[in-house]
Amino acid sequence: MNIEKINSLVELYFKKLEEIDKEKPFLKWLKPNKPTYTWSQVSERIFKLTNKIKSIINEGDRCLILSENRPYWLMSDISIMNAGGISVPIFTTYSSNDYKYILNDCKPSIIIVSNNDQFKKIKNFLNPEVKEIISFEKIEHKSLLITKILEAKDDQKFINKNLKRNMPACIIYTSGTSGTPKGVILSHGGILSNCEGALDILKSLTEKKEPVFLTWLPLSHSYEHAVQFIQIFLGAKVFYAESLEKLISNMSEAKPTIMTAVPRFYQNLFSKININFNKQTGFKKNLINKTIELGKKTLKKEKLKLSEKIINFLCHNLVRRKIQKQFGGDLQAFVSGGGALDKNVGEFLNAIGLPTLQGYGLTETSPVVSCNLPGSIKVETVGPPFKTNQVKIAEDGEILVKGENVMLGYWNKEKETNEILKNGWLHTGDIGEIDSNGYLKITDRKKDIIVNHGGDNISPSKIENFVCNNEKIKQCLVYGDKKNYLVALIVVEKKDKNDSTIRSIIDNLNKNLSIIEKIKKFKLIDDEFTIENGLMTPTLKLKRKKIIERYKQDLEKLYK
Repeated sequence: MNIEKINSLVELYFKKLEEIDKEKPFLKWLKPNKPTYTWSQVSERIFKLTNKIKSIINEGDRCLILSENRPYWLMSDISIMNAGGISVPIFTTYSSNDYKYILNDCKPSIIIVSNNDQFKKIKNFLNPEVKEIISFEKIEHKSLLITKILEAKDDQKFINKNLKRNMPACIIYTSGTSGTPKGVILSHGGILSNCEGALDILKSLTEKKEPVFLTWLPLSHSYEHAVQFIQIFLGAKVFYAESLEKLISNMSEAKPTIMTAVPRFYQNLFSKININFNKQTGFKKNLINKTIELGKKTLKKEKLKLSEKIINFLCHNLVRRKIQKQFGGDLQAFVSGGGALDKNVGEFLNAIGLPTLQGYGLTETSPVVSCNLPGSIKVETVGPPFKTNQVKIAEDGEILVKGENVMLGYWNKEKETNEILKNGWLHTGDIGEIDSNGYLKITDRKKDIIVNHGGDNISPSKIENFVCNNEKIKQCLVYGDKKNYLVALIVVEKKDKNDSTIRSIIDNLNKNLSIIEKIKKFKLIDDEFTIENGLMTPTLKLKRKKIIERYKQDLEKLYK
C-alpha cells in the first residue's frame, strides 16, 4: 500500500482490510474479561455504526467522542469519518468550563459517550443541535446503546469514497496551558502525511518483531489519535491499558514492541528505577553503575576498549535484559512526545536498555514534526524533521513548519488562525536550532521564557526538569520574570517535607546551574499540580499561568 496515494483515513483502513488476514487479532482492552476483536469483527461493527450515524447526521456535522481508551473508541472514530462527519475527541479529564465551552463551540450533532460517569460531565451542557447520544454502556439519559446498534440486521457495507486529503477529518481541542481550548482542524491528508513520516522511522523497528502497541495516552490526544492510523497501516495488534497504575503489569501482559507516552511518564519511570538502583550495594551497585556508564558511551557512539566491550556484554545480559523483561521483553522503542524530555532521563533510559526516541510536534502539525532515529539517537535533540514537512528557524529563533501536516485552521477562530499561520508557515511558539547534522533542538517556549531584571533569557522548563530529576522532588515551578533572581514552588512527599533537607538538595543542584539559573529561594507547597485542580493539562504539562496566579502572593513574598 502506497500511503501517498491514499485519499482518506477511511480509505487507509479499508485498503488494509483487503490485505490482511481478517481473522487476525486486532484490538484488546486489558480490563478483566474483555474480548479480543479481530479485524473482521472490528469491520462488522464499523459498518453498522457507520450506517446508524449516517442516518442521523449531515455531511460535515461534528460528532463528539467522550470515552476512555477502549476498542469502541477506534471503531467510533472511523465510523464518524466514514459517515461523512467530523470526529471531535475530547479528554475525559477536562474541567466543567472546558466541556461547556467545547459543546457550545463545535455544536455536535451526535455525542458518543462511554458510560454514565462520562455523561454526567456534559449532561448540563447539551444544546439543541445534539440529535442523538450513543453510549457504550447504559446511562441516565435516553440514548442509543451501541450493543443495540450492533444487533441490528444491517448488511450494508458502506465505504465513503468521496473523502479527500484536504477535507477535515477531526477537530482536536488543545488542552491549553492557559485560556480556553482551541479546536484544531486536522485534514485526512495531514494525518496521512504524518503517518508517512513516522513509518520511515518505525520501519526498522517493525521488521524485527511483529508490531504490538500498548496504548496508554488518551486517544483524544492528537499524538495517540494519529498513532491509531500508523497501527492500522502496520496491521499491528493493539492493547489498551487498564490504567496508569497498572501500566507496568499491562506491559508484561501485552509485550509491546512500541509504546508512546509523554515526558512525565518517562520522568516517573526514571525516578522509580533510580530509587531501586540506589538500594543496591556491593557488586550489584558497581554493575549497575558500569551498565549506565558504558550504555551512555555506546549511545554517544564512543569507541569502547576491548575490556569495556566484555564488561558491556556482561552488563547487557545481567542488567539490561532483566530490565527489558520487566517491560514485556519485546520492546523495540519508547517514543516520547508532547513536551521536552530531559536529557538526563533520555540518556539513562537508553543506557539501561530501554531505547527511547524523543520527537517533537504540536496538535497543529497532526502532530509530529521530527523524531530521533533508531540507532542514531541524539537525546539532546528531537531528531531530524520528517521528510513530509519543512522546518526553518526564524530570525528570533522561533521554529516554523510548513507542509500538508499543518492544520487547516482553528475552528471558529479566524483571527487566531491568521496569527499563527503566515504565508503557509506555522509559527510554533517554540524556540530552537538545527545542528550540523540536521537534528532539531528545542531550547524553550517563546511565551514561557523568563526575562530577568538584567534582560537575560532563561528557560524555566530546563531548570524544572533538572530539579525534578532528584528523587525527593516531585514537581517544581520556576518563577522570576523581571526579577533579580529565580525562586521556585516545590512539591515533595510529606515524609520529605523538610526545609533544610530540600535547601541542601537545591544548593547542590545549583552547583550545576549557571549564575542566572540558580534558585535562590523556594517554597514547599502542600498540594500537587494536578489535572483535577486545574493546574495541569490532560497531557501533564504545567499550566504555568494558572499556577502563578494561584500562588502569586507566596511567590512575591520570596522577594522580600
